[in-house]
Amino acid sequence: MFLLLLAHILQSPLLAVQSCPALCACTYGNIGAAELRLVQCSDPGISAVPVNIPADTVKLRLEKTFISKVPRAAFYNLSELRFLWLTYNSITSIHPSSFVNLKALRELRLDGNLLSTFPWEGLRDMPLLQTLGLHNNRLSSLPAHAAVFLPNITYLDLSSNRLTLLPGELLDLWFPLPGQLESPVKRIILGLHDNPWLCDCQISMVMSLSMSLGSPVVLMDQLLICHRSLDQTGILMTQADLSLCMRPSVQPAATRVISPLGSNVILRCDATGYPTPTLIWIKTTAYTDCCRQEIPEDSDQLPRNLESFMQESPRVGVRWSIITLNGLSYKDAGEYRCQARNMAGISEAPIKLKVVGVSTLSRLIKKKKKKKKKKKKKSRKISTNSLLNIGKTNKNPVQTNAPSGKENQILQNITAPSINKTRMVPTLSPKVYKYIKRRKINLTDAKTSKSPNEPPKNSTTVLLSKILV
Repeated sequence: MFLLLLAHILQSPLLAVQSCPALCACTYGNIGAAELRLVQCSDPGISAVPVNIPADTVKLRLEKTFISKVPRAAFYNLSELRFLWLTYNSITSIHPSSFVNLKALRELRLDGNLLSTFPWEGLRDMPLLQTLGLHNNRLSSLPAHAAVFLPNITYLDLSSNRLTLLPGELLDLWFPLPGQLESPVKRIILGLHDNPWLCDCQISMVMSLSMSLGSPVVLMDQLLICHRSLDQTGILMTQADLSLCMRPSVQPAATRVISPLGSNVILRCDATGYPTPTLIWIKTTAYTDCCRQEIPEDSDQLPRNLESFMQESPRVGVRWSIITLNGLSYKDAGEYRCQARNMAGISEAPIKLKVVGVSTLSRLIKKKKKKKKKKKKKSRKISTNSLLNIGKTNKNPVQTNAPSGKENQILQNITAPSINKTRMVPTLSPKVYKYIKRRKINLTDAKTSKSPNEPPKNSTTVLLSKILV
Protein backbone atom coordinates (compact mmCIF):
# COMPACT_ATOMS: atom_id res chain seq x y z
CA MET A 1 0.00 0.00 0.00
CA PHE A 2 2.83 2.35 0.89
CA LEU A 3 4.57 1.63 -2.41
CA LEU A 4 1.41 2.41 -4.38
CA LEU A 5 1.05 5.76 -2.59
CA LEU A 6 4.69 6.63 -3.25
CA ALA A 7 4.31 5.78 -6.94
CA HIS A 8 1.23 7.99 -7.18
CA ILE A 9 3.14 10.91 -5.61
CA LEU A 10 6.03 10.51 -8.03
CA GLN A 11 3.74 10.25 -11.06
CA SER A 12 1.61 13.32 -10.20
CA PRO A 13 4.16 15.97 -11.34
CA LEU A 14 4.77 13.99 -14.54
CA LEU A 15 1.07 13.98 -15.23
CA ALA A 16 0.94 17.73 -14.56
CA VAL A 17 3.73 18.27 -17.04
CA GLN A 18 2.05 16.19 -19.74
CA SER A 19 -1.50 17.48 -19.15
CA CYS A 20 -2.97 20.34 -21.23
CA PRO A 21 -5.49 22.93 -20.00
CA ALA A 22 -9.07 22.69 -21.21
CA LEU A 23 -9.94 24.71 -24.30
CA CYS A 24 -6.19 24.97 -25.13
CA ALA A 25 -3.93 23.29 -27.63
CA CYS A 26 -0.54 21.91 -26.56
CA THR A 27 1.94 21.05 -29.29
CA TYR A 28 5.63 20.74 -29.89
CA GLY A 29 7.32 23.09 -32.29
CA ASN A 30 10.78 23.72 -33.56
CA ILE A 31 12.44 26.88 -32.26
CA GLY A 32 15.87 26.80 -33.76
CA ALA A 33 17.26 23.27 -33.53
CA ALA A 34 15.26 22.37 -30.42
CA GLU A 35 11.77 20.93 -30.24
CA LEU A 36 9.90 22.85 -27.54
CA ARG A 37 6.39 22.85 -26.14
CA LEU A 38 3.94 25.47 -27.34
CA VAL A 39 0.59 26.17 -25.66
CA GLN A 40 -2.18 28.23 -27.31
CA CYS A 41 -5.47 29.19 -25.68
CA SER A 42 -7.85 31.16 -27.95
CA ASP A 43 -11.32 30.13 -26.84
CA PRO A 44 -13.75 32.94 -25.88
CA GLY A 45 -14.96 30.78 -23.01
CA ILE A 46 -11.69 31.27 -21.10
CA SER A 47 -12.15 33.99 -18.45
CA ALA A 48 -9.08 33.39 -16.24
CA VAL A 49 -5.44 32.42 -16.68
CA PRO A 50 -5.26 28.58 -16.70
CA VAL A 51 -3.46 27.06 -13.71
CA ASN A 52 -2.50 23.67 -15.17
CA ILE A 53 -0.20 24.83 -17.98
CA PRO A 54 2.67 22.33 -18.51
CA ALA A 55 5.82 23.40 -16.68
CA ASP A 56 8.05 22.84 -19.69
CA THR A 57 6.13 25.34 -21.82
CA VAL A 58 8.41 27.69 -23.73
CA LYS A 59 5.80 29.73 -25.61
CA LEU A 60 2.34 30.56 -24.24
CA ARG A 61 -0.35 32.39 -26.22
CA LEU A 62 -3.55 33.52 -24.48
CA GLU A 63 -5.40 35.37 -27.23
CA LYS A 64 -8.98 36.57 -27.87
CA THR A 65 -10.31 35.44 -24.51
CA PHE A 66 -12.36 37.15 -21.80
CA ILE A 67 -9.46 37.28 -19.33
CA SER A 68 -9.77 40.62 -17.47
CA LYS A 69 -7.16 40.31 -14.72
CA VAL A 70 -3.71 38.80 -14.41
CA PRO A 71 -3.32 37.70 -10.77
CA ARG A 72 -0.25 37.50 -8.62
CA ALA A 73 2.27 34.79 -9.56
CA ALA A 74 0.05 33.71 -12.45
CA PHE A 75 2.99 32.05 -14.27
CA TYR A 76 5.17 31.06 -11.32
CA ASN A 77 5.56 27.42 -12.42
CA LEU A 78 6.66 28.36 -15.94
CA SER A 79 10.35 29.03 -15.23
CA GLU A 80 11.32 27.96 -18.79
CA LEU A 81 8.88 30.32 -20.49
CA ARG A 82 10.51 32.56 -23.13
CA PHE A 83 7.54 33.98 -25.05
CA LEU A 84 4.32 35.18 -23.40
CA TRP A 85 1.55 36.59 -25.59
CA LEU A 86 -1.54 37.99 -23.85
CA THR A 87 -2.92 39.80 -26.89
CA TYR A 88 -6.44 40.97 -27.73
CA ASN A 89 -8.08 40.01 -24.50
CA SER A 90 -10.05 42.17 -22.05
CA ILE A 91 -7.24 42.71 -19.52
CA THR A 92 -7.76 45.84 -17.41
CA SER A 93 -5.27 45.24 -14.57
CA ILE A 94 -2.00 43.37 -13.99
CA HIS A 95 -0.65 42.66 -10.53
CA PRO A 96 2.92 43.98 -10.02
CA SER A 97 4.01 40.43 -9.05
CA SER A 98 2.31 38.65 -11.94
CA PHE A 99 5.62 37.86 -13.66
CA VAL A 100 7.49 36.39 -10.71
CA ASN A 101 9.97 33.61 -11.60
CA LEU A 102 9.93 34.38 -15.34
CA LYS A 103 13.71 34.71 -15.44
CA ALA A 104 14.01 33.27 -18.95
CA LEU A 105 11.30 35.40 -20.59
CA ARG A 106 12.45 37.28 -23.67
CA GLU A 107 9.20 38.58 -25.17
CA LEU A 108 6.01 39.97 -23.54
CA ARG A 109 3.12 41.16 -25.70
CA LEU A 110 0.00 42.79 -24.29
CA ASP A 111 -1.37 44.38 -27.48
CA GLY A 112 -5.09 45.02 -27.87
CA ASN A 113 -6.17 45.10 -24.22
CA LEU A 114 -7.82 47.70 -21.94
CA LEU A 115 -4.80 48.65 -19.80
CA SER A 116 -4.82 52.20 -18.43
CA THR A 117 -1.70 51.56 -16.32
CA PHE A 118 1.17 49.12 -16.51
CA PRO A 119 3.24 47.79 -13.56
CA TRP A 120 6.68 48.84 -14.77
CA GLU A 121 8.32 47.66 -11.55
CA GLY A 122 7.22 44.10 -12.49
CA LEU A 123 9.87 44.11 -15.22
CA ARG A 124 12.46 43.43 -12.52
CA ASP A 125 11.27 39.82 -12.45
CA MET A 126 12.15 39.46 -16.17
CA PRO A 127 15.86 40.43 -16.41
CA LEU A 128 16.26 39.00 -19.95
CA LEU A 129 13.18 40.72 -21.42
CA GLN A 130 13.93 42.50 -24.71
CA THR A 131 10.53 42.89 -26.42
CA LEU A 132 7.59 44.67 -24.79
CA GLY A 133 4.41 45.30 -26.81
CA LEU A 134 1.74 47.62 -25.41
CA HIS A 135 0.12 48.62 -28.69
CA ASN A 136 -3.56 49.59 -28.71
CA ASN A 137 -4.26 50.05 -25.01
CA ARG A 138 -5.49 52.98 -22.91
CA LEU A 139 -2.21 54.17 -21.37
CA SER A 140 -2.47 57.89 -20.63
CA SER A 141 0.89 58.54 -18.94
CA LEU A 142 4.42 57.22 -18.65
CA PRO A 143 5.93 57.54 -15.14
CA ALA A 144 9.50 58.76 -14.79
CA HIS A 145 10.55 55.61 -12.89
CA ALA A 146 9.74 53.47 -15.94
CA ALA A 147 13.19 54.30 -17.31
CA VAL A 148 14.78 52.36 -14.44
CA PHE A 149 13.25 49.08 -15.65
CA LEU A 150 13.77 49.51 -19.42
CA PRO A 151 17.55 49.42 -19.96
CA ASN A 152 17.51 45.99 -21.66
CA ILE A 153 14.44 46.61 -23.85
CA THR A 154 15.29 46.75 -27.56
CA TYR A 155 11.71 46.76 -28.90
CA LEU A 156 9.04 48.93 -27.23
CA ASP A 157 5.67 49.54 -28.88
CA LEU A 158 3.61 52.29 -27.22
CA SER A 159 1.60 53.20 -30.29
CA SER A 160 -2.19 53.68 -30.35
CA ASN A 161 -2.53 54.77 -26.74
CA ARG A 162 -3.47 58.05 -25.04
CA LEU A 163 -0.01 59.32 -24.21
CA THR A 164 0.58 63.08 -24.15
CA LEU A 165 3.99 63.60 -22.50
CA LEU A 166 7.33 61.83 -22.33
CA PRO A 167 9.41 62.09 -19.12
CA GLY A 168 12.94 63.38 -19.46
CA GLU A 169 14.33 60.21 -17.86
CA LEU A 170 13.25 58.21 -20.90
CA LEU A 171 15.08 60.65 -23.18
CA ASP A 172 18.24 60.17 -21.12
CA LEU A 173 17.82 56.41 -21.53
CA TRP A 174 17.17 56.43 -25.27
CA PHE A 175 19.64 59.19 -26.20
CA PRO A 176 22.64 58.90 -23.86
CA LEU A 177 25.49 61.40 -23.99
CA PRO A 178 28.53 60.51 -26.12
CA GLY A 179 30.62 59.65 -23.07
CA GLN A 180 27.95 57.24 -21.80
CA LEU A 181 27.40 55.29 -25.01
CA GLU A 182 28.09 51.59 -24.83
CA SER A 183 30.22 49.81 -27.37
CA PRO A 184 28.64 48.58 -29.56
CA VAL A 185 25.67 50.98 -29.50
CA LYS A 186 22.44 49.27 -28.42
CA ARG A 187 19.65 50.16 -30.82
CA ILE A 188 15.97 50.27 -29.89
CA ILE A 189 12.88 50.08 -32.12
CA LEU A 190 10.31 52.49 -30.73
CA GLY A 191 6.64 52.87 -31.57
CA LEU A 192 5.18 56.25 -30.56
CA HIS A 193 2.74 56.99 -33.36
CA ASP A 194 -1.02 57.35 -33.00
CA ASN A 195 -0.85 59.15 -29.63
CA PRO A 196 -2.19 62.64 -28.80
CA TRP A 197 1.24 64.06 -28.01
CA LEU A 198 1.47 67.66 -26.85
CA CYS A 199 3.77 69.77 -29.01
CA ASP A 200 6.71 70.24 -26.64
CA CYS A 201 10.45 69.78 -26.70
CA GLN A 202 10.38 66.25 -25.30
CA ILE A 203 8.62 64.55 -28.17
CA SER A 204 10.34 66.86 -30.68
CA MET A 205 13.72 65.78 -29.34
CA VAL A 206 12.85 62.13 -29.98
CA MET A 207 11.75 63.05 -33.49
CA SER A 208 14.85 65.08 -34.38
CA LEU A 209 17.44 62.81 -32.77
CA SER A 210 15.95 59.64 -34.26
CA MET A 211 16.44 61.15 -37.72
CA SER A 212 20.11 61.96 -37.10
CA LEU A 213 22.87 59.76 -38.46
CA GLY A 214 23.83 56.92 -36.13
CA SER A 215 20.89 57.43 -33.79
CA PRO A 216 20.31 54.57 -31.30
CA VAL A 217 16.51 54.95 -31.76
CA VAL A 218 14.56 53.84 -34.83
CA LEU A 219 10.93 54.99 -34.98
CA MET A 220 8.37 52.61 -36.46
CA ASP A 221 6.50 55.58 -37.91
CA GLN A 222 8.15 59.01 -38.23
CA LEU A 223 4.92 60.88 -39.05
CA LEU A 224 4.13 61.81 -35.47
CA ILE A 225 1.12 64.02 -34.78
CA CYS A 226 1.13 66.50 -31.90
CA HIS A 227 -1.48 68.86 -30.41
CA ARG A 228 -1.00 72.41 -29.15
CA SER A 229 -3.69 71.58 -26.61
CA LEU A 230 -5.88 68.56 -25.95
CA ASP A 231 -8.89 70.32 -27.49
CA GLN A 232 -7.25 71.17 -30.81
CA THR A 233 -6.68 68.99 -33.83
CA GLY A 234 -3.28 67.50 -34.41
CA ILE A 235 -0.53 68.77 -36.67
CA LEU A 236 2.65 67.21 -37.93
CA MET A 237 5.56 67.41 -35.55
CA THR A 238 7.68 69.18 -38.17
CA GLN A 239 5.13 72.04 -38.29
CA ALA A 240 4.99 72.61 -34.54
CA ASP A 241 6.31 75.83 -33.01
CA LEU A 242 8.57 74.66 -30.19
CA SER A 243 8.82 77.97 -28.34
CA LEU A 244 9.16 76.22 -24.97
CA CYS A 245 12.69 75.01 -25.75
CA MET A 246 15.33 76.74 -23.63
CA ARG A 247 19.09 76.33 -23.80
CA PRO A 248 20.53 75.12 -20.46
CA SER A 249 22.45 77.42 -18.16
CA VAL A 250 24.89 76.11 -15.54
CA GLN A 251 25.69 77.69 -12.18
CA PRO A 252 28.45 76.07 -10.06
CA ALA A 253 28.45 76.42 -6.28
CA ALA A 254 32.10 77.60 -6.44
CA THR A 255 34.48 78.29 -9.31
CA ARG A 256 37.71 77.79 -7.34
CA VAL A 257 38.35 75.35 -4.47
CA ILE A 258 41.52 75.00 -2.38
CA SER A 259 41.64 71.94 -0.14
CA PRO A 260 44.40 70.19 1.86
CA LEU A 261 45.88 66.85 0.99
CA GLY A 262 43.80 63.87 2.16
CA SER A 263 40.58 65.84 2.71
CA ASN A 264 37.14 65.26 1.18
CA VAL A 265 35.57 67.69 -1.29
CA ILE A 266 32.05 67.94 -2.76
CA LEU A 267 31.62 69.81 -6.05
CA ARG A 268 28.10 70.90 -7.01
CA CYS A 269 26.45 72.67 -9.92
CA ASP A 270 22.86 73.52 -10.85
CA ALA A 271 21.38 73.68 -14.34
CA THR A 272 18.15 75.09 -15.72
CA GLY A 273 16.61 74.60 -19.14
CA TYR A 274 13.78 72.97 -21.02
CA PRO A 275 13.64 70.08 -21.58
CA THR A 276 15.21 69.32 -18.21
CA PRO A 277 18.96 69.12 -18.99
CA THR A 278 21.19 66.16 -18.34
CA LEU A 279 24.37 66.82 -16.33
CA ILE A 280 27.75 65.11 -16.64
CA TRP A 281 31.14 65.83 -15.03
CA ILE A 282 34.33 65.97 -17.10
CA LYS A 283 37.90 66.44 -15.91
CA THR A 284 39.68 68.47 -18.59
CA THR A 285 43.14 69.38 -17.19
CA ALA A 286 45.52 68.29 -14.45
CA TYR A 287 47.19 70.62 -11.97
CA THR A 288 50.59 71.73 -13.28
CA ASP A 289 51.94 74.00 -10.52
CA CYS A 290 54.01 73.09 -7.49
CA CYS A 291 52.99 69.46 -7.23
CA ARG A 292 53.32 68.17 -10.77
CA GLN A 293 56.06 65.79 -9.71
CA GLU A 294 53.57 63.98 -7.49
CA ILE A 295 51.35 63.03 -10.46
CA PRO A 296 52.33 59.70 -12.09
CA GLU A 297 53.46 59.87 -15.68
CA ASP A 298 51.04 57.06 -16.68
CA SER A 299 47.96 58.90 -15.40
CA ASP A 300 44.75 58.73 -17.41
CA GLN A 301 44.60 60.93 -20.46
CA LEU A 302 42.31 63.96 -20.32
CA PRO A 303 39.57 64.87 -20.83
CA ARG A 304 37.61 61.99 -19.30
CA ASN A 305 34.06 61.57 -18.01
CA LEU A 306 33.55 60.97 -14.32
CA GLU A 307 31.07 58.28 -13.36
CA SER A 308 30.72 58.61 -9.56
CA PHE A 309 28.22 61.44 -9.30
CA MET A 310 24.61 61.94 -8.23
CA GLN A 311 21.95 64.14 -9.76
CA GLU A 312 18.32 64.93 -9.03
CA SER A 313 15.53 66.97 -10.60
CA PRO A 314 13.50 68.81 -7.95
CA ARG A 315 11.10 70.05 -10.64
CA VAL A 316 10.70 70.22 -14.38
CA GLY A 317 13.42 72.34 -16.00
CA VAL A 318 15.83 72.19 -13.03
CA ARG A 319 18.54 69.67 -12.25
CA TRP A 320 21.45 69.65 -9.78
CA SER A 321 24.43 67.34 -9.59
CA ILE A 322 27.21 66.67 -7.08
CA ILE A 323 30.46 64.75 -7.26
CA THR A 324 32.38 63.61 -4.18
CA LEU A 325 36.18 63.36 -4.09
CA ASN A 326 37.40 61.46 -1.02
CA GLY A 327 40.99 61.42 0.26
CA LEU A 328 42.36 64.05 -2.09
CA SER A 329 45.72 63.47 -3.74
CA TYR A 330 47.68 65.73 -6.05
CA LYS A 331 46.32 63.68 -8.95
CA ASP A 332 42.80 64.93 -8.16
CA ALA A 333 43.78 68.56 -8.68
CA GLY A 334 42.85 70.23 -11.92
CA GLU A 335 39.88 71.64 -13.78
CA TYR A 336 36.47 70.00 -13.64
CA ARG A 337 33.63 70.94 -15.96
CA CYS A 338 29.94 70.51 -15.26
CA GLN A 339 28.20 70.07 -18.61
CA ALA A 340 24.45 70.40 -19.18
CA ARG A 341 22.75 69.19 -22.37
CA ASN A 342 19.30 69.21 -23.84
CA MET A 343 17.90 69.45 -27.36
CA ALA A 344 18.24 73.25 -27.32
CA GLY A 345 22.01 73.21 -26.75
CA ILE A 346 24.95 72.50 -24.45
CA SER A 347 26.41 74.66 -21.66
CA GLU A 348 29.21 74.06 -19.18
CA ALA A 349 30.96 75.73 -16.25
CA PRO A 350 34.55 75.14 -15.02
CA ILE A 351 35.56 74.49 -11.42
CA LYS A 352 39.28 74.61 -10.52
CA LEU A 353 40.46 72.40 -7.68
CA LYS A 354 43.85 72.99 -6.06
CA VAL A 355 45.29 70.44 -3.63
CA VAL A 356 47.89 71.74 -1.16
CA GLY A 357 49.92 70.14 1.60
CA VAL A 358 49.28 70.91 5.27
CA SER A 359 52.36 73.16 5.55
CA THR A 360 51.45 75.03 2.38
CA LEU A 361 47.95 75.59 3.67
CA SER A 362 49.21 76.96 7.00
CA ARG A 363 51.49 79.39 5.14
CA LEU A 364 48.57 80.67 3.14
CA ILE A 365 46.61 81.25 6.35
CA LYS A 366 49.55 83.10 7.97
CA LYS A 367 49.99 85.35 4.93
CA LYS A 368 46.33 86.28 5.07
CA LYS A 369 46.64 87.14 8.78
CA LYS A 370 49.72 89.32 8.18
CA LYS A 371 47.96 91.24 5.44
CA LYS A 372 45.06 91.95 7.79
CA LYS A 373 47.43 93.21 10.53
CA LYS A 374 49.24 95.55 8.12
CA LYS A 375 45.96 97.06 7.05
CA LYS A 376 45.04 97.72 10.70
CA LYS A 377 48.39 99.44 11.43
CA LYS A 378 48.03 101.74 8.43
CA SER A 379 44.60 102.82 9.56
CA ARG A 380 45.98 103.67 13.05
CA LYS A 381 48.81 105.81 11.62
CA ILE A 382 46.41 107.79 9.55
CA SER A 383 44.27 108.56 12.59
CA THR A 384 47.22 109.83 14.71
CA ASN A 385 48.52 112.05 11.90
CA SER A 386 45.11 113.58 11.44
CA LEU A 387 44.99 114.41 15.15
CA LEU A 388 48.45 116.05 15.03
CA ASN A 389 47.53 118.16 12.04
CA ILE A 390 44.58 119.61 13.90
CA GLY A 391 46.82 121.58 16.28
CA LYS A 392 49.09 123.19 13.68
CA THR A 393 49.07 127.05 13.61
CA ASN A 394 50.30 129.74 11.29
CA LYS A 395 54.13 129.94 11.22
CA ASN A 396 54.13 133.74 10.64
CA PRO A 397 53.98 135.77 13.92
CA VAL A 398 51.23 138.29 14.46
CA GLN A 399 52.48 141.92 14.17
CA THR A 400 49.58 143.91 15.58
CA ASN A 401 48.70 144.69 19.21
CA ALA A 402 45.00 145.22 18.77
CA PRO A 403 42.62 142.33 19.13
CA SER A 404 41.85 142.30 15.44
CA GLY A 405 40.65 139.44 13.25
CA LYS A 406 44.09 137.86 13.27
CA GLU A 407 44.11 137.84 17.08
CA ASN A 408 40.76 136.16 17.13
CA GLN A 409 42.13 133.61 14.66
CA ILE A 410 45.07 132.93 17.01
CA LEU A 411 42.72 132.53 19.95
CA GLN A 412 40.66 130.07 17.98
CA ASN A 413 43.77 128.11 17.19
CA ILE A 414 44.67 127.98 20.85
CA THR A 415 41.54 125.96 21.58
CA ALA A 416 42.78 123.18 19.30
CA PRO A 417 45.42 120.69 20.44
CA SER A 418 49.01 122.03 20.45
CA ILE A 419 51.62 120.90 17.96
CA ASN A 420 53.63 119.65 20.91
CA LYS A 421 53.48 115.88 20.42
CA THR A 422 54.38 115.04 24.06
CA ARG A 423 51.27 116.46 25.70
CA MET A 424 47.85 117.84 24.87
CA VAL A 425 46.92 121.38 26.00
CA PRO A 426 43.45 121.64 27.50
CA THR A 427 40.87 123.89 25.84
CA LEU A 428 40.77 127.51 27.23
CA SER A 429 37.74 128.43 29.24
CA PRO A 430 35.76 131.68 28.63
CA LYS A 431 37.30 133.30 31.76
CA VAL A 432 40.85 132.82 30.46
CA TYR A 433 39.79 134.21 27.11
CA LYS A 434 38.45 137.39 28.78
CA TYR A 435 41.66 137.73 30.83
CA ILE A 436 43.80 137.61 27.70
CA LYS A 437 41.61 140.18 25.98
CA ARG A 438 41.62 142.51 29.00
CA ARG A 439 45.39 142.59 29.31
CA LYS A 440 45.93 143.05 25.53
CA ILE A 441 48.91 140.81 25.24
CA ASN A 442 51.42 142.06 22.73
CA LEU A 443 52.53 139.05 20.73
CA THR A 444 55.25 141.01 18.99
CA ASP A 445 56.91 141.94 22.32
CA ALA A 446 56.70 138.34 23.34
CA LYS A 447 58.69 137.41 20.27
CA THR A 448 61.38 140.11 20.61
CA SER A 449 61.93 139.39 24.31
CA LYS A 450 63.51 136.06 23.42
CA SER A 451 67.25 135.72 23.44
CA PRO A 452 68.94 135.52 20.05
CA ASN A 453 70.32 132.05 20.78
CA GLU A 454 66.94 130.67 21.81
CA PRO A 455 65.12 128.80 19.08
CA PRO A 456 62.00 130.49 17.75
CA LYS A 457 58.77 129.61 19.46
CA ASN A 458 55.30 129.43 18.19
CA SER A 459 52.95 132.26 19.10
CA THR A 460 50.62 129.79 20.68
CA THR A 461 53.41 128.57 23.00
CA VAL A 462 54.16 132.17 24.10
CA LEU A 463 50.56 132.84 24.99
CA LEU A 464 50.32 129.61 26.95
CA SER A 465 53.51 130.35 28.88
CA LYS A 466 52.19 133.80 29.95
CA ILE A 467 48.87 132.39 30.99
CA LEU A 468 50.43 129.64 33.05
CA VAL A 469 52.73 132.16 34.85
